Amino acid sequence: YYILVFLLVSSLFTLQITGIFDPICLLIRSLAVAVEPVLNLMAHAFFGLLYRIDIPGVRAISEPIYSLLKSYILAFRQPFFSQGLFVGLLLAAILVANLYRRRFWCTHLCPLGALLGIVTLISPIKRGVGEECNSCGLCVQECRLGAAADLKGQWKKAECVLCGQCQQICPQDAVRFGFSPTKRRRTAGIDLHRRGFIAAAVSGVFIVPLLRINPLYKRRKGRLIRPPGALAEEEFLRRCMRCGECLKVCLTNGLQPSFLEAGLEGIWTPRLDFRVGYCQYYCTLCGQVCPTGAIRKLSQQEKTRTKIGLAYIDKSRCIPYSQGVECIVCEEHCPTPEKAIRFEIVEVMTKEGSRKIRRPHVDINLCIGCGICEYKCPLQDQPAIIVTRLGESRAEGLLLP
Repeated sequence: YYILVFLLVSSLFTLQITGIFDPICLLIRSLAVAVEPVLNLMAHAFFGLLYRIDIPGVRAISEPIYSLLKSYILAFRQPFFSQGLFVGLLLAAILVANLYRRRFWCTHLCPLGALLGIVTLISPIKRGVGEECNSCGLCVQECRLGAAADLKGQWKKAECVLCGQCQQICPQDAVRFGFSPTKRRRTAGIDLHRRGFIAAAVSGVFIVPLLRINPLYKRRKGRLIRPPGALAEEEFLRRCMRCGECLKVCLTNGLQPSFLEAGLEGIWTPRLDFRVGYCQYYCTLCGQVCPTGAIRKLSQQEKTRTKIGLAYIDKSRCIPYSQGVECIVCEEHCPTPEKAIRFEIVEVMTKEGSRKIRRPHVDINLCIGCGICEYKCPLQDQPAIIVTRLGESRAEGLLLP
């Protein structure tokens, strides 16, 4: 309940981080970022091993199964996520905590469970314990959420999920559920104390300015590239639930969960990492699967006109500029019809004498910041061409003159 109070109060002051704790978002994010990549890797390794071993008769069975999995279940390519280990460890910690106490997340941390618990207080269905109860304590021991009570105790209605287990296991058949199951019923209130409520509310108020005065909040520009169709940054952070759906469907694996690149309040929001993948020219999947509208649904025509950044050439690293050797990789892969990367023919001096080479330059009016040039750059350590947020369509403050 205290986490719920903290989240609700902070959301009133424009800090929307409920997606970090929401159980549905947590599950989908964990599956997309940690579980599915591991299963993909294991599946490819397993079927690859069967193919190499070539046991008589096994390949004839394994290959059709592998082909079916690749067509309908496995990813097009092996996904890699920078936060995979961290998110996976968090999921593992929650599962291990359940060994310590059943439904640990549900009973101690889940804000959605707390919200539903408040709603259940007005439910007409009640639990009653009759005079037949001999206070054996079996219902109290077996209750999954610690809500049940015998005749002497109080029923925690806000914690009860009405599973009916206590009614089934009662040896005296004393437990009843209904609109008026018995005259003898006592209900406990919400497990929420005044001091804890005030502390959670005050924390929700002060967390907002504390995050906004952090240097990370001011530095979150520059290389923070959002998906095409993303709303303006402030509105994007308010709407994004950190569910990871967009990360899961990105065809090139370029969408990655951010950590501190977007500030502390932007943790696990999607960003493009062009050293991992790029934004395909006609792809609009991220906007199609976004459940909150943080990423707008774009048509293919809108997508090709949406700028998410602008490419810049580092002439101190670019091969034609720094070494006088021709390289046309970035121009070859540029997907725009009129080519946002063009060449100028210049004469350079080498050991063998003067010769003419082609040097690339970026047309700022045509570049949409898809990042394929950065992804394909042959310089592996640090690319000679990089994409920044400058010129993105969603941010008026970063538009070029």
